[in-house]
Amino acid sequence: MRSVITGSGIGIPKNVVPNEKLARIMDTSDEWIQTRSGITRRHYADPGQSSSDLGMMAAEAAMKAAGRTQDDIDALIFATMTPDHFFPGNGPVVQAKMGFRESMPAFDIRQQCSGFLYGLDLADSLIRSGKYARILLIGGDVHTPFMPWQNGWDTTIGLEDREVTAKEREDNTKIRDRVVLFGDGAGAVVVEAMDDNGRGFLASKLYTNGSNIEALYTRGIGFRLRPFVTHKQIDDGDIIPDMDGREVFRQALSKMPESVREVCAASGVSVSDIDVLLIHQANLRIVEGVAKQLGLGADRVPHNIERYGNTTAGTLPILYHECVADGRVKPGMLVCFTALGSGLHWGAALYRA
Repeated sequence: MRSVITGSGIGIPKNVVPNEKLARIMDTSDEWIQTRSGITRRHYADPGQSSSDLGMMAAEAAMKAAGRTQDDIDALIFATMTPDHFFPGNGPVVQAKMGFRESMPAFDIRQQCSGFLYGLDLADSLIRSGKYARILLIGGDVHTPFMPWQNGWDTTIGLEDREVTAKEREDNTKIRDRVVLFGDGAGAVVVEAMDDNGRGFLASKLYTNGSNIEALYTRGIGFRLRPFVTHKQIDDGDIIPDMDGREVFRQALSKMPESVREVCAASGVSVSDIDVLLIHQANLRIVEGVAKQLGLGADRVPHNIERYGNTTAGTLPILYHECVADGRVKPGMLVCFTALGSGLHWGAALYRA
């Protein structure tokens, strides 16, 4: 028995924000953003539109593609670092709003950019154990609430048409290295138990190293603090993610290729056997660098960061869904998922479509 993805779907907010819109509220340009990240545009959620809302859009599409209803699902897994509430997580929110049975278990996991990858491993493990037969896995995030969007956010999605003040522009520019990278979006898959006919997950390798948390984390809003959030933290920008871009880049180019090689070795295949490598969409230069280290051509390493930016737990399922929809992932192909993110968490999973 193996775990097989039987359906996928995505939830993308309607507001398309090209680089030129960000140039209206901070000192940046289309050329500056594309040179550093490869991103040309991203999607922003409406005011009040949450990660659970996008996740439910994706979940409905995934279940429809799989030919399943809420009554067919045994468990739900939601991977996000931006839940609707500080607690509880999005699992029970989705369970109630989508009409799943009240007794159905819902797991909430927080491995940030590696969240969907960890979710795949969890779903596969639960299915292989015989505990559940069908699992709905959602990965998605809304990043816009992290940023000080009162300084021009409405302008980016057309709710207002004003020029930001000099002070607002200065404040936005201070965090432009992070603001330009992120977008909002979600993806979902239905994972089911099937008799071993060659399809399904072959192996996964997951890793964590918490000794370098400061490479990508949020300083404020934590229960080590008394109180956990203050006006000073907000004024100082401690609620905004802090990132050592060079260190994250270095770790990504080291850890992701290494984990891909290891998961291939565990499955008795060569890296060159991989038909499609799906890499977490954090930066186009990272995607290209990982592909180069593994000796895989651009035809086998698709990307969509140019259209969505980094949607954190949403990048892998959105990319997978698009590749299935346009035929880049076909039955029988060997597909490898890999990611690295805050924690640091990283790894890879090998899947026969």
